[in-house]
Amino acid sequence: MRRAGFHLGAVLTALLMATALLSLIWTPWPPEQIDMARRFAAADASHWLGCDQLGRDVLSRLMAGARSAWLVGIVAVGIGLIAGTALGLLAAARQGWVEGLVLRAADLGYAFPALLLAILLAAALGPGMTIAMVAIGLHAVPSFARLVNGSAKSWWTRDFVQAARVAGQGRAGITWRHVLPQLMPLLIVQGTTSFALAILAEAGLSYLGLGTQPPQASWGRLLAEAQTLMLEAPQLALAPGVAITLAVLGLNLLGDGLRDRLDPKEQPR
Repeated sequence: MRRAGFHLGAVLTALLMATALLSLIWTPWPPEQIDMARRFAAADASHWLGCDQLGRDVLSRLMAGARSAWLVGIVAVGIGLIAGTALGLLAAARQGWVEGLVLRAADLGYAFPALLLAILLAAALGPGMTIAMVAIGLHAVPSFARLVNGSAKSWWTRDFVQAARVAGQGRAGITWRHVLPQLMPLLIVQGTTSFALAILAEAGLSYLGLGTQPPQASWGRLLAEAQTLMLEAPQLALAPGVAITLAVLGLNLLGDGLRDRLDPKEQPR
């Protein structure tokens, strides 16, 4: 059963990636092309998912939204992964007041959800995709920092690390050569799970008008535009909703499968 979930997650994630990459070079129609003559047109051979309230091709806009989701996920998870891992490794290597400072800063970061950070940044700099990336990325830093710190501290007590210290290696060298490689499986799993959360957060921020701005397509923006048309054209909300659900489901299943495969504690005896 777990293996089937892993394969399903891998397929859904690969489809998301392929759709985002394909949208860079081709979509059935230009995502922002308006054709009022085809307003609310039903699905047919030329518009597989029909057209929206402005006559724009729904499938093309979904593909462009996948590109936005993938871009935000990569950048946001990259911010959280790099900054959080660095802080967690520093806290584990130095311990003492350094670790206390990092962990208290992480606790403070938990008090500012991505939505609140996005509101603060949007008030200062204006809403946009960049604001969403930064807000989601900063929100992910405390999770990575605490996770890495807890795991890295256990590796600092291992015999091969103590032998490296006796041999004269510094803390930075031990962290880079011996501790960080042991954390890679953990970081891969956490990064995959955080990617799903980033996509969901970006959709929420775009829905509220704090993320991707028109005319650029975003799944959350498509939901916001469709909310007043639920009785007239419910399919306009159904399409991006299904896309978000499948993307988050695929990444979560993939993350669970990777944890089972990469974490020695999950391996059967």
